[in-house]
Amino acid sequence: MPFLSIFFVLVYLTGVIANCTTIIVVYSDRHLHTPMYLFLCNLSIVDICYTSSTVPNLVHMLLIRNYTLTFTQCFAQMFFFLLAAATEDLLLFFMAYDRYVAICHPLHYHHMLSRKNCIRLMAIAWVTGCINSAILIVTTYHIPLYSNTVPEFLCEFKAFTKIACPNVGFQLFSYIAAVVFGFAPFLCSIISYTRVIIVILHIKSSEGRRKAFSTCSSHLIVLTMYYGTWLSLYTMPPMKDPRFFELPLSILSAVITPMLNPLIYSVRNKDVKRALLKLLGCKVREE
Repeated sequence: MPFLSIFFVLVYLTGVIANCTTIIVVYSDRHLHTPMYLFLCNLSIVDICYTSSTVPNLVHMLLIRNYTLTFTQCFAQMFFFLLAAATEDLLLFFMAYDRYVAICHPLHYHHMLSRKNCIRLMAIAWVTGCINSAILIVTTYHIPLYSNTVPEFLCEFKAFTKIACPNVGFQLFSYIAAVVFGFAPFLCSIISYTRVIIVILHIKSSEGRRKAFSTCSSHLIVLTMYYGTWLSLYTMPPMKDPRFFELPLSILSAVITPMLNPLIYSVRNKDVKRALLKLLGCKVREE
């Protein structure tokens, strides 16, 4: 498995470097000290947490060809993975809300998304993620299992539902958690962007519509990638052999997407590109 190990190492390093670069660029440029980029920095931290909770352990297993984990290692991995998932759900919604306020209520933007309110929103995202992860871990830990083999490349909630003994309370709780921490933020993001698109379509000038849409296109791509892979993975019916669809989707959502997020924002965002060039010492024409 040397080829796979090298591939995952390169993906991991690319993701970590890209996300760290995003954080440094936003921190070093005062023009980027706005709510949107503040949320973007937190998203980069979450993406680093995502890949760090899965890829190093996966590479280690591929190299030593030992695909087993202790229960302590498995639950530790699941805790950080679920923490990152719930936090990212809320951060993506807050970023959608930021675009909604900026385009639909521009005169109230600085009041509605003041520094104090942004800090509160970030605290809510991280605290909610921790609470969600802790509750799910405690609940899962006390569920009897009929197998000690997880049919996935990582320990996460869906993998445990496949080996958990039938339990009505556990299933009900898992559905509630999925709705509250997954579907609800997704629905709120969709509602926010529906309102944004309606406002953009009512802008008379084509240049105004283009500029308005360009401010949220990067986030729309990230939102589509993130929820597209997770919805495909979690709504897929059980399969006898998960290697053909579930495993690639799991790798895409947990490894590839966190690497692509900062690259998408860098390539499609002229403010980030300008700040990056300044950080590298290149001359930038001020507009």
